Amino acid sequence: MSRNRIWVIDDDRAMRWVLEKTFKEEGFDVTSFEEAQSALDQLSTDAPDVILTDIRMPGIDGLTFLAKVKADYPDLPVIIMTAHSDLESAVSSYQTGAFEYLPKPFDIDEALALVNRAILHIAKLQQQESAKTAPPIQSTEIIGESPAMQEVFRAIGRLSQSHITVLINGESGTGKELVAHALHRHSPRSSKPFIALNMAAIPKDLIETELFGHEKGAFTGANSQRQGRFEQANGGTLFLDEIGDMPFETQTRLLRVLADGEFYRVGGHIPVKVDVRIVAATHQDLEKLVHDGRFREDLYHRLNVIRIHIPKLAHRSEDIPMLAQHFLARAGKELGVSPKILRPETQEYMQKLPWQGNVRQLENTCRWLTVMITGREVYPEDLPSELKQIPITQGSNTNQAPNTLDRISIHHWDELLSQWAIQKLKNGEMKLLDIATPMFERTLINAALQQTRGRKRHAAELLGWGRNTLTRKLKELGMDSAEDDIEEEIEG
Repeated sequence: MSRNRIWVIDDDRAMRWVLEKTFKEEGFDVTSFEEAQSALDQLSTDAPDVILTDIRMPGIDGLTFLAKVKADYPDLPVIIMTAHSDLESAVSSYQTGAFEYLPKPFDIDEALALVNRAILHIAKLQQQESAKTAPPIQSTEIIGESPAMQEVFRAIGRLSQSHITVLINGESGTGKELVAHALHRHSPRSSKPFIALNMAAIPKDLIETELFGHEKGAFTGANSQRQGRFEQANGGTLFLDEIGDMPFETQTRLLRVLADGEFYRVGGHIPVKVDVRIVAATHQDLEKLVHDGRFREDLYHRLNVIRIHIPKLAHRSEDIPMLAQHFLARAGKELGVSPKILRPETQEYMQKLPWQGNVRQLENTCRWLTVMITGREVYPEDLPSELKQIPITQGSNTNQAPNTLDRISIHHWDELLSQWAIQKLKNGEMKLLDIATPMFERTLINAALQQTRGRKRHAAELLGWGRNTLTRKLKELGMDSAEDDIEEEIEG
């Protein structure tokens, strides 16, 4: 079996000697160069498996060398070494295509680990080249092979020739709108409009205007007649997301439309007839809302003709590798880079995470990996810090967390935090603020959003932040929703 070949380029003789000696002792075939031009000349007839090069050298500098190598050998891993580490050189290295950036002085074991990782990376690429390319997954389709998702697919298939009302139930981020799109796309109404409206994102006093439109002069500022979502969706499908947040008085008007197929615009006196299929969705327990008097029972029965339940991601963990592959491929295509590849141990770790943000959180994680990870392969340690600090679970026990928390007195949270910190320090872990702060912020944000039923402006006020601060934090923590915060846009 041939030995892996390593090239070392550095004008520092002592550095060349140390690296050459170390790599040879590890069984590598090593060639060293004092300057980059000699390596370029030899590269035209002979290529190694990995190259380590300094940046500042006489003649051709390391970044220029890197650019020339990448132009002809885009998959050849090049590790940049430099004693003059700064932000500009680091960014330039990665932008030019460096596999990794290694500031001097460095631990020799760190250099050896990077070389081994680069070799595994190139071996994986070679395996992919020889393997058959899987057919691309359509981004508009729902992905999943788990039994729970097969039930969802079967329900969509059974409803493909139907005009019946459907209620979709599932946690935030599970893909309720994707299911609504699929119901429309596979229905007799597919050539007609699909119109979506999120009840939680619209101020209460604007919801009726959004749904039913208004006549000219109906209120101050109504300078012309305006069609609502019902008219826009005529002949097609109207998707009412977070239906549990619809005001009680609007529920009455919606019930009449479902019963009679007509409505009045705000300020209007002439009925408007429409032919619209309603698909509603919620993450809430509508039966409980009915019991609490917050949702009309007759409207609930009108909507709950056919119900489709979408499982949380932790309850279909077998779909995570396929979903991640899809999101990584899509992110790579959007950014014009090669898609990242999850190592088997990374897939296994990700399958054990609770994924409180469900599929949306997984998608955001894959985008983060595409931007932040330099190598092609993703190791468990490459995951965002907040994911590495979450206690892993098999998914079946995630619903037990609230019961556990109920048993913890609110007066002892500081004591529990202290115990956590002491244990981390005993284990030799450092930078505890980098670990604890995102967890702390995420917990408080979730509590505030739950208290305000998802209204970001009010949640920011409860937290003592401005709206922009909360929006930024949601993005930093991977908690931001794909939907626009229309309330903030109108009131901001």
